[in-house]
Amino acid sequence: MIEELARLARRDGPVTVLKQARVLVVRVGDVVVKAHPPDTDERALRARLDAARKLPGIMLAPLGLERLDGRLVTLWPAGEALTLADVDAGTTPWEQGGRLLARLHARPVTAGLPPAGGPSRLRRAVADLAAAGVPDPVAAPILAAYASLPPHGDDGARGHDEDGALTHGDWHLGQIVRHDGEWLLIDPDDLGVGDPAWDLARPAAWYAAGLLGPREWERFLTAYLAAGGTAVSADDPWRELDAPARALTVQLAATAVATAAKAGEAPDEVAQALLSACERIVAVTRAAT
Repeated sequence: MIEELARLARRDGPVTVLKQARVLVVRVGDVVVKAHPPDTDERALRARLDAARKLPGIMLAPLGLERLDGRLVTLWPAGEALTLADVDAGTTPWEQGGRLLARLHARPVTAGLPPAGGPSRLRRAVADLAAAGVPDPVAAPILAAYASLPPHGDDGARGHDEDGALTHGDWHLGQIVRHDGEWLLIDPDDLGVGDPAWDLARPAAWYAAGLLGPREWERFLTAYLAAGGTAVSADDPWRELDAPARALTVQLAATAVATAAKAGEAPDEVAQALLSACERIVAVTRAAT
């Protein structure tokens, strides 16, 4: 399928496989071609692509939508991904990420846009634990933390009422690229109406698990609030972040241990840190009841 995707790019040059998992992503010259999962909802994807086109200066706009062997395929201008030097520099990626999210959350919701995909990603990650054959002692703290989540930590309640905002749905540093000299968000696959705090929840979960330093976290959060971000309160951001951050901790832990199990490996240090965070979630919940 890689060769067929490359032909859709209508470019000459070497073909580079950027990702091969639930999605297949290849780059040919200055075009990136992405084959979406076979069960992708075409109507929802088209709505998300249309919304991305209406967000200049915030999101990278798609070049087109094709079909190949029953799968939906999107074409994109190739952006310049973050490098280790960018991340090590500290200020640029985290601050730019905060500013872009603040601008995204301030934009009006496009009519017909589906719910943001964050909560469904959580459910899928937990379901993958059983499919990956994760041993019960390893899966136990994840499942217990999942069971302890409040309802809006799982079903994205704010995403289904009039208070829902335009939300990326799967934000992390890998969702930022440079294109034509500006930083932009990419990957609208989970773009939709939801609780914008979910877009801050992944770095919040990393921070709570000790995987993101306080300096980086403060730069990200400060930039978000300074740019007018409304997902969290300036005086107590954890009031809105606590439940989504717990949910993302569960999702990240489930994904990490399932990936290790599929590879026949033990959970690495990152997975262990997330497992410990799940244990703390369970302990705090029990202490509060």
